[in-house]
Amino acid sequence: MKVGVDARLLSRPITGIGRYTMEMCRALSKIEEVSLHLYSPAAVRADVATGFETANIRTKDWDNGLLRQIWSETYLPLWIKKDAVDVFWGPAHRLPHWLPPNIARVVTIHDLVWKYASDTMRPLSRLLEKSQMPFAVKNADHVVADTRATASAVVNEFHITPAKLSVITLGASKVSSVTDMQGLHSMGINQPYFLFVGTLEPRKNLHRLLLAYASLPDDVKTQAKFVIAGGKGWGYVDLQDMIARLGIGKYVSLLGYVDEHTLAALYANAQFLAMPSLYEGFGLPLIEAMVYGTPALTSNNSSMPEVAGDAGFLIDAHNVESIANGLIKLITDEKIRDSLAAKAKNNAAKFNWDESAQQLIIVFKKAISARNSCLL
Repeated sequence: MKVGVDARLLSRPITGIGRYTMEMCRALSKIEEVSLHLYSPAAVRADVATGFETANIRTKDWDNGLLRQIWSETYLPLWIKKDAVDVFWGPAHRLPHWLPPNIARVVTIHDLVWKYASDTMRPLSRLLEKSQMPFAVKNADHVVADTRATASAVVNEFHITPAKLSVITLGASKVSSVTDMQGLHSMGINQPYFLFVGTLEPRKNLHRLLLAYASLPDDVKTQAKFVIAGGKGWGYVDLQDMIARLGIGKYVSLLGYVDEHTLAALYANAQFLAMPSLYEGFGLPLIEAMVYGTPALTSNNSSMPEVAGDAGFLIDAHNVESIANGLIKLITDEKIRDSLAAKAKNNAAKFNWDESAQQLIIVFKKAISARNSCLL
């Protein structure tokens, strides 16, 4: 089976959907019946290409935002036609408009942020999602959603039949086996801490998390430093200024984007992960942390209760007091924290990239069958 993949996110620093694309491609490449064809407007990053060296990769040198959009409607469908793939997969909400009619097409929908948290998006991204996602869902032979919550939202929004939709969860990535805390000392992390991981953008709700942390008594803050790891995104709040205004500079470490070895050490040694997002289609850091036995404080909305399972402590993301109460419980009550931690690895074990890839192959076959039926 020749599988074409929109791999544009593999040319950028890896975050959520990019990691999904990378891990799924690695798992798909292990399947003997699959011949993987990756397409990107710019070179695939060397640090993510490990694991699918046998894939056929076509790239250009178009890393500009506008050129990437033009690429997706010009070179991408031309390459797909030239390679005569059996099925084309869009792992990030989109399908090109001019796919050859005989080629099956599958799209993965991770979330409907443009619908449920539109004010947290860059205006151009919101416009593209709002215009391109309906086309992709309508024209796909099969649609994949990460969670039951997202699947329900897709059905409600686009009114597709259940037969056209499959739920395939993400896997649990152990981003690195290097988990020694010694390497964190040079960053000033030499005491207990809790962790935030993610792109620094409004949807991640960092401003309320910081307000909640600042409201804690000093004797609680001294029990757990707050470590923030993630690159700047759209609508980035000046966190350094906010931290200074709240007077919590000595309790907070703002690391920026970190490499995978550092991320592994951060996950493994944290008391808990704090992810009080306003909306998530999946929330990959929840599972990444739990691989290392680290529990999570997270929101009671969208997909997060489903993903965190019984290893998550749920709060109201819109309520600073609720977040603060959650922080106090997890920082000060070791029994609660240990109880959640004991369940974390078992919860993470439910999520497996190889199993997800096998399920995706079944979807590809359904899509090919549906496409062939349409051509009769």
